[in-house]
Amino acid sequence: MKVRIVNRSKHELPRYETQASAGMDLRANLDEPVVLEPLQRVLIPTGLYIEVPVGYEAQVRPRSGLALKNGISVLNSPGTIDADYRGEVRVILVNLSQDIYQINDGDRIAQMVIAAHVQAQLEEVEVLSETTRGAGGFGHTGSH
Repeated sequence: MKVRIVNRSKHELPRYETQASAGMDLRANLDEPVVLEPLQRVLIPTGLYIEVPVGYEAQVRPRSGLALKNGISVLNSPGTIDADYRGEVRVILVNLSQDIYQINDGDRIAQMVIAAHVQAQLEEVEVLSETTRGAGGFGHTGSH
């Protein structure tokens, strides 16, 4: 699948780092470092503009190493870039640690996954079909 992209950043295009990678790393495109205080959130530009085909979305997700080692995550995870959006890809980062974290130009800050989706046609009804689970919610199926 081809995804059209405009690169106005100072960095190379995102790419899959391994043959079986699902996501491509997104890099911060900054004129100066951004300091992220504990529990602070910030919108980080990437300098990228993409044209996702209809029927697909680009999902912006946290990088596991950044989350584990530094407590930095994508706040609205996964963030969705719709097929009709043409603005800059920007990433909402949050510092969930107790330490100050500095984001520098070129840092890998998130990953982007291209995923298919469908648009559902909602059908309003009075009752839903019965299942064994029923209305059992969070943790209903046990801890194993």
